[in-house]
Amino acid sequence: MDLILWRHAEAEPHVAEGDEAGDLKRALTPKGKRHAARVGAWLHRQLPDDVRVLCSPAKRCVQTVEALGRNYKLVEALAPYSSAEAILDACGWPDHRQPVLVVGHQPLLGEVASLVLAGSKMDWRIKKAGVFWISQKMGGDKDEGNAPYVKLVVGPDFVGQLR
Repeated sequence: MDLILWRHAEAEPHVAEGDEAGDLKRALTPKGKRHAARVGAWLHRQLPDDVRVLCSPAKRCVQTVEALGRNYKLVEALAPYSSAEAILDACGWPDHRQPVLVVGHQPLLGEVASLVLAGSKMDWRIKKAGVFWISQKMGGDKDEGNAPYVKLVVGPDFVGQLR
């Protein structure tokens, strides 16, 4: 199964601490829209046809995923106040047969990556609009085992250079 983590692009600043409703309404900045479009176009070409696309209900995540140009599902478990474990459960990691793209938030996505790859939640940083692609091949080469591995990590400034 492939687990692709895409952090939302740059958003307007958070105005009031503890205001969950206001936080969910934050929109992308003009720079964020450009980065979402660049990464979304690149991702669209890279993703398998059968990928499931799951998105946080936050406006900045919805605006980011819409740049992908594919169908997506809003999932409450991906909201900024969720947990890494809830996100993995929503994805069906590691047993689901289809790859999944998760559009969400920091520090949660970094915690998801560290939990999957290192076995514990750590403060791993994923750049705004960045992609962290993890793969796990079940029943693969006996020398490689079934351990998840990093397939790709890329930020919005670099995807324009990739083909």
